Amino acid sequence: MTNLPGIVITGVSGRMGQMLVRTVMDSDEARLVGALERPGHDWLGDDIGERMGLGAAGVAVTDDPLEAMARAQAVIDFTAPAATVAFADIAAQARAVHVIGTTGLTEDDIARINRAARHATVIRAGNMSLGVNLLVQLTRKVAQALGEDYDIEVIEAHHRHKVDAPSGTALMLGQAAAEGRGVDLSKVSDSGRDGITGARQRGHIGFSAIRGGDIVGEHDVLFAGTGERVTLRHVATDRQVFARGALRAALWGQGRHPGAYSMADVLGF
Repeated sequence: MTNLPGIVITGVSGRMGQMLVRTVMDSDEARLVGALERPGHDWLGDDIGERMGLGAAGVAVTDDPLEAMARAQAVIDFTAPAATVAFADIAAQARAVHVIGTTGLTEDDIARINRAARHATVIRAGNMSLGVNLLVQLTRKVAQALGEDYDIEVIEAHHRHKVDAPSGTALMLGQAAAEGRGVDLSKVSDSGRDGITGARQRGHIGFSAIRGGDIVGEHDVLFAGTGERVTLRHVATDRQVFARGALRAALWGQGRHPGAYSMADVLGF
């Protein structure tokens, strides 16, 4: 077991963090070596397995990322932008693969993460699932095939606790559509409609966000033409699809040259 890649999970008390812990502990390809939480959290010092009702894991929850990552081969990080940027520098120092599922990152955040990727392998995606990454590829192809006579709308739904909109996945899909059309998404993006907005502009890519209940994640890419509509859809019903994808990325990154990668690289798309 000790020759298996050691994985550190950040934000272990959260829903995604706990799912990642379970996924790594259940895996026969990796081992859990670190569990990170923010300073002052009431889980600090406790065995992560016992805290989650899984039995002793032999890994205490800590707020010291440098100590945790020093003995790890990979870090899986679904936290918040400020934390992720800080973790990127530390993971690079440790030469650990940094798998990032955090959304809401700014251009400045991404630039800092990419600087860290000069020294270590960084795999970043707004969504880690196989199905969503296939949807991204299909969106690019359909947008390329259909001209501006078809309006594109990315419609996404998530649980009531999600703090960013559009979701990272929606932005991935919008970016794919823009690439398919050969345009800059920042110049054609249309979101947050309210009031008298006027007619839709030709060639724009719209975003609509729904928040409610415990929706794990639903994404539709609507191509609306005159007299017909084409819809591409992905529905996630279990967060484990994201956790499995993240672990797959962490394993794929072992032995890779430093650099910034995506799930498209991991999945061979």
